[in-house]
Amino acid sequence: MHYNQSCAAKGNAHGNHGRPGFIRSMQRASVNIYKTENSYELLVFAPGRIKEHFHLAVNGNELTVSYTPPEGFPRPEWILREYSRGGFTRTFTLNENINTAAITAKYVDGVLQVSLPVIEGKEELKKEIVIN
Repeated sequence: MHYNQSCAAKGNAHGNHGRPGFIRSMQRASVNIYKTENSYELLVFAPGRIKEHFHLAVNGNELTVSYTPPEGFPRPEWILREYSRGGFTRTFTLNENINTAAITAKYVDGVLQVSLPVIEGKEELKKEIVIN
């Protein structure tokens, strides 16, 4: 499984309403990925979001995780803003050994936990390459 650098979020080059020195990150939700014996586990750190507004989709060998905030979400006039609960899209390339039909997800304590089960018996081929 590989992360694509094709994450997208709304924002401008100056971040907080044009204030220089504050660059808003284009990835509004940090992700950690680890491998277990039977799966890859993807953790999307997205506190303060509403579970029903997440969207996960598999298209070919790509998994897209996105969040769209609800309409009318309050937007106060920030004095300092280091965290955003805005929308985001993250895309990941799945290996052929991922069972896309068995992917599951749950949102607990501000973390979207996505389990990507590995097809039994279809481990990744590992090969050492000799340098000539």
